[in-house]
Amino acid sequence: MKQNFAIEAEKLSKRYSLGTSHSRHDTLRDLLVDRVKKLLHRNAQSQFHSEAFWALKDATFAVERGENVGIIGLNGAGKSTLLKILSRITEPTEGTARIAGRVGALLEVGTGFHWELTGRENVYLYGAILGMSKAEITRKFDTIVSFAGIKDFIDTPVKRYSSGMYVRLAFAVAAHMEPEILLLDEVLSVGDLTFQRKCMEFARELQRRNATILFISHNMFSIKAMCPRVIYLKQGQIQFDGPTDEGIKLYEEDCQLSTVSWWKEKKPSEWPIFITGVELFDEKGNAKTVFDHGERMRVLVKYKTRQPVEAPNFIVAFIRSDGVQACVYSSEADGVVIDRVSGEGAVELLTPPLKLVAETYSVNILVRKKGFQDVLCAQVGSTFHVRHDFLDIHFGMFHEPGQWLWESRSGFAQAH
Repeated sequence: MKQNFAIEAEKLSKRYSLGTSHSRHDTLRDLLVDRVKKLLHRNAQSQFHSEAFWALKDATFAVERGENVGIIGLNGAGKSTLLKILSRITEPTEGTARIAGRVGALLEVGTGFHWELTGRENVYLYGAILGMSKAEITRKFDTIVSFAGIKDFIDTPVKRYSSGMYVRLAFAVAAHMEPEILLLDEVLSVGDLTFQRKCMEFARELQRRNATILFISHNMFSIKAMCPRVIYLKQGQIQFDGPTDEGIKLYEEDCQLSTVSWWKEKKPSEWPIFITGVELFDEKGNAKTVFDHGERMRVLVKYKTRQPVEAPNFIVAFIRSDGVQACVYSSEADGVVIDRVSGEGAVELLTPPLKLVAETYSVNILVRKKGFQDVLCAQVGSTFHVRHDFLDIHFGMFHEPGQWLWESRSGFAQAH
């Protein structure tokens, strides 16, 4: 390993078997469970058919000391598999990974915790798994508990913890081992907003100490804020490794025009109408993907038909990064009558001033029959960001200023 590299991966690959009694051995518990299954079902193994699935294939890259790299990709792209290999939770099928430095990892809720033990006991257990001595854990114990914010529950069995409490305590332990290399998965989204901010600030402090960070997230704002470089994984292979803006652009392009996850009633080839493009502009017609709070947006939706469609109802939905439907615009609900359409065409929506809080949003496009009847097509469109220095999801989904009165000795007066 070169002296300035913290991580080196060469042709890193991980293969799993599907449709077989062989299980994924990501943890010691998985291995033990699989061995028991083999003993109980030894005679039945021949009935299963083995099919190879490569969760990760030929991943080759290097990360310098002090570098912060985002790992992005659609669900199932191999992101978590990569971090599990680097953190030695699972072994690669092929290839090698070399790590130089003390590693802290938070990859899934409660990793390394024992269900029946208390929070206090699990701090010592997880700390030992991460390589901390008992004396070091004892010295940092109060700080860890304070950081996690669960002092009143530290002697409660963790099986009674919420997922948020789990992740707060797990992150607090991993963070306070003072890692030289920190591996973070999307699991941080389980915590509440205040704790997420605390985690991000801690990560930035590690950056200032020249720590190396690999960060998985679907929140492109967080990726842009922390990582000048991204590795974009697609179907287990590295598609891009380079500047963050370029990688995010490729990722967002690949997200476009796929079928929304909740609608599988018809195959795309059976749709009478389908979306061929979604483009975002400001009110003056300039293409953009970052909008300021209070700015108007133009959404241009291009479509093509396989057969004429009578009075289609075009629907544009803004979906927050956590899957919450933030707002929906409908041509029919807005009193717009669209006649029979055929061939190729386009519709454009001009939104009112966006009151959404700062976050990442995707655009879903639906076409329904008149009267909000059957869905004719449902596809994922573009991704955009709303920007504001103060108004974030701590303020809910949207924010508009209210009018306030305050009571003084002379009665109510309007506040300014």
